[in-house]
Amino acid sequence: MRIAISGGTGFIGGHLISYFTQRQDELILISRSDPGKSLPGVRTITWSEIEQDPHSLEGLDAWINLAGASINQRWSETAKRQILASRLKTTAAVANAVSALHNKPPVVINASGMSIYGTSETDTYDEFSPPRLTDFLAEVVEQWEEAADRIAAARVVKVRVGIVLGTDGGAFPKMALPYKLGVGGPIGSGNQWMSWIHIDDMVRLIDTCIRNDEIEGPVNATAPNPVRNREFGEVLAGVLHRPNLFRVPSWVMKGLFGELSVLLLEGQRVLPRKLLEHEFQFTYPALEEALLDLTGKPGRSGPPPSPQ
Repeated sequence: MRIAISGGTGFIGGHLISYFTQRQDELILISRSDPGKSLPGVRTITWSEIEQDPHSLEGLDAWINLAGASINQRWSETAKRQILASRLKTTAAVANAVSALHNKPPVVINASGMSIYGTSETDTYDEFSPPRLTDFLAEVVEQWEEAADRIAAARVVKVRVGIVLGTDGGAFPKMALPYKLGVGGPIGSGNQWMSWIHIDDMVRLIDTCIRNDEIEGPVNATAPNPVRNREFGEVLAGVLHRPNLFRVPSWVMKGLFGELSVLLLEGQRVLPRKLLEHEFQFTYPALEEALLDLTGKPGRSGPPPSPQ
């Protein structure tokens, strides 16, 4: 396939590039500036070059847009504007480029977030649940998806990303560190839900969304077995053979992270209904086997199932 990836230099993007290059697909990495050298098997093009000549993207089989400023920063008013504007600007740029193409890509995969459901300790959400604009990130995701809806591709898939677990990026290395040091424990009440997914399944589901013509609209990128924070800690402590005793009070997290602490203190139970309906096979459906793989402990092993 011929695939364009914008926002491909981040955690998920790096794994996607590795996955598709191993399959010998043709990749075009879209970035804000020319990095000076391209990755093996990957052509790099800048947004300004696309604006001058969008037809350089003719013949795409798919466009994956992951671009957006990191939310892992203190949410000052300036940071909030940047978080929102970066997502809307890049998604609008994708829409403008696609509209200019004579041969539009059959599918555009646009990143989104499970924050659109709001937070709850009691409710369960799937792709058919309505948005609940209870906080800043929920409002960001709603506007982000509205921008994605203006992309003139035959199919637009909005991948609502959960907590992606991997060893070379994302939240997991920081989450695991206190346990490795023997001082891990629940955060806040420990009752908040964590809707997680292993990075390998994250990559494979994006590939599945490209290849399955019946998948479109919102898709929850989460494993089918979310857990509460206290259970996450118990499983991680068990895998690492470390204690799970040192609770972190909510006021400490709020003092350290400000409004960003909502990501750690509140959560939502999100299920991947569409993926399950399309019989997507998770390599890591349960938390313990995912953590065993990420920590290199004895347990389930072997290559992931073939892409669907």
